[in-house]
Amino acid sequence: MYKKKQAQDPKGMPALQILREAAGLSQSALAKQIPDKTGAKTLTQQAISNWERGIDEPELTIAQMKALCEALGKTLKDLPNNLGPPNRD
Repeated sequence: MYKKKQAQDPKGMPALQILREAAGLSQSALAKQIPDKTGAKTLTQQAISNWERGIDEPELTIAQMKALCEALGKTLKDLPNNLGPPNRD
């Protein structure tokens, strides 16, 4: 079961993590709601972690984007352009 962490300062958090936690989802729970590109399986928790840490940038199909928006309870217009960690300029 997903345990809520203590509130963190959202300024330093990745955008996807903020959206995911607001939806009450763990990385694993979110991954299970997004099909892989073949549609045969779902994404892994590691894929979500890599997006949040900025290791990988999501390259989603339309079906995957729809699933992501539905899982987060957001529209495409609501999503930020960068789902990873904030830029450290």
